[in-house]
Amino acid sequence: MADQDPIFQIQRVYLKEASLEQPNSPAILLEQEQPSVDIQLGVEAAPVADGVYEIAVTATVQTKIQDKTVFLVEAKQAGIFEIRHLPEDQMGPIMGIACPQIVYPYLRGNVADLIQRAGFPPVHLAEINFQAMYEQQQAQAAGAVTQ
Repeated sequence: MADQDPIFQIQRVYLKEASLEQPNSPAILLEQEQPSVDIQLGVEAAPVADGVYEIAVTATVQTKIQDKTVFLVEAKQAGIFEIRHLPEDQMGPIMGIACPQIVYPYLRGNVADLIQRAGFPPVHLAEINFQAMYEQQQAQAAGAVTQ
């Protein structure tokens, strides 16, 4: 059987989920104090079909003034990728680094747009080093296994 060439193709990138909450509006909008901003990111991968995977990057942006939420945005940007004929040891880095790097700029734009449309100055998510994030997750998983 002849070796087959590796395949890596983007099938589609899409906004899978987005929500915005302003539970303390309009009163909180009159506050003069600068809000604190908390940003959480996550990456998940799931098989869709043989050789086809959905990779999703999730961002949660919460701003607060003292203990009151100004706004909470949660968004999940996903991509469908065809990944075939790659060595098994390359699948993790492809799905944990390469695919999120492709999806993340779309997520950044959608989050900034959603926040701005809600009447706030846009929050621009920082560039992310997905390789470092992936390596940290692998080290944590290895640490959990050895304990």
